[in-house]
Amino acid sequence: TPMKIDRESFRKALAFVGHFPHYFIGQNADLPIVGGSILTHDHMQGGHYTFAMERAGVRVPLTFEGYPDIRAGIVRWPMSVIRLTGKDPERLADLADKILLAWRSYTDEAAFIFAETDGEKHNTITPIARRRDGDFELDLVLRNNITTPEHPLGVYHPHAEYHNIKKENIGLIEVMGLAVLPARLKEEIALLSRAILAGEDFSADGKIGKHYAWFSAFRDRYTFTEENVEEILKAEIGNTFVNVLRDAGVYKDTEEGTAAFLRFVTSVGGKA
Repeated sequence: TPMKIDRESFRKALAFVGHFPHYFIGQNADLPIVGGSILTHDHMQGGHYTFAMERAGVRVPLTFEGYPDIRAGIVRWPMSVIRLTGKDPERLADLADKILLAWRSYTDEAAFIFAETDGEKHNTITPIARRRDGDFELDLVLRNNITTPEHPLGVYHPHAEYHNIKKENIGLIEVMGLAVLPARLKEEIALLSRAILAGEDFSADGKIGKHYAWFSAFRDRYTFTEENVEEILKAEIGNTFVNVLRDAGVYKDTEEGTAAFLRFVTSVGGKA
């Protein structure tokens, strides 16, 4: 069964957390680039873990016409997330489906959101369900997989300046704030640490030269020692991962980005 995000996906996820309230459950998006790693297999992922996105609060409260029983809002998160919270899972699934269907067909050229180009559909959602204080909660992460000559791997995908750290798709686990990083980094960070401590110019190094521009952007902020070099590099990898999530967000956390986000919300009968 191919990967598919629809009303039934929301109902299944909410039913699951109804039975297992200590777990979260979510789905990867059902389009290439934006996290659909196994598009031929409809599956969910869940577990007993609190991700950073769950701890993030709402930055813009929302209401949706016809759903006075559902609390909603734009989450304070690098990606573009609408959070729905309520007592009745069927009502949540109804509103989530309404938002999904609207997003599937939504185009806003001013915000570089295109539902379709040359017959290829671009908009989908990464959904996550959980329980919170007895209520049901759905996070709907808006995704778009459009590509351009400037960003051939995806406009809303890690940009080239961060590919030394992360160029792979941003899937469900990363969406929620846990970086899934390439295994090569373990060796590269060790080599990089040694080069930094030795004061070497590693810009032409075959293995770690790709990190030179990245390192140069922050090196003057630190005094590197044998005790702190790896911790500094790990912290900067974390900062880079936040920027990667910002790249993957279809609406940026700016005045212009929030205004564009609210244009979509308005199109679904919502308002701030």
